[in-house]
Amino acid sequence: MAPRPAGLPDALDVPGTLVMGVLNVTPDSFSDGGRHFETAAAIEHGRRLAREGAAIIDIGGESTRPGAPRVDEEEELRRVVPVIRALAAEGHVISVDTMRASVAAAAVAEGALIINDVSAGLADVDMGTGAARLRTRRGTPPAFIAMHWRGHSDVMNALTDYEDVARDSAAELATRLEALREAGVDEEYLIADPGLGFSKTGEQNWQILADWEALRRSGLPILIGASRKRFVSALGVDRDAATAAISAISAQHGAWAVRVHEVPSSVAAVAVGNRLREARR
Repeated sequence: MAPRPAGLPDALDVPGTLVMGVLNVTPDSFSDGGRHFETAAAIEHGRRLAREGAAIIDIGGESTRPGAPRVDEEEELRRVVPVIRALAAEGHVISVDTMRASVAAAAVAEGALIINDVSAGLADVDMGTGAARLRTRRGTPPAFIAMHWRGHSDVMNALTDYEDVARDSAAELATRLEALREAGVDEEYLIADPGLGFSKTGEQNWQILADWEALRRSGLPILIGASRKRFVSALGVDRDAATAAISAISAQHGAWAVRVHEVPSSVAAVAVGNRLREARR
């Protein structure tokens, strides 16, 4: 298993892969059509994700689907802050899915323990230094998920040129991780995400998932976010069942967590993957 990120509750310090539930507080999500856009609906869905077995709830107020326009800072804050405040107050472990240092700071102030930046600090030059200065209500820095990213949603589909996608994206992510360390983010709090679906073709996503040696290159905890993405839907089978299959494989290979929309099937899947990994010892 990869090392566990620091700063999180003891309940998350388990040997197996965790399930992170996705909560999109957006009107234009590719996966749920904005069903949880209103604050009350979002809070209730977060509670449901937790009841179903999500160890972490990842709350985002800006869609990163291909072609999605950016929302302004004020609107992003309006969407996510009340939801984070309510769910964190109930004791849920909250991750904020944002590319803005200001939104990350507001989220941590309301109780978020994890910053999930799909740009790994590229979209906001203040993200690394800002995250390094933050302290959660536990008195520790927030954990920081850094994803491989080449550009915003309106251009990312044109940025898919690689010699070896698994190795190249791992090398590019390593550069961003080093930049975050230089900005003051502690190594113990970093988590690596290969960025499935971001600046990758469908085939390239499968090539990344097939190369766990490259995925482990950072030596950090690994987050896998394949849920309901186009390359999964393109299989022509139920996308949540296919996502669960990827969750099982990810757990068998020792991923720290899988980020999913439909929690129960991936909870079962990671239980299988965890058990198979244990049996190999």
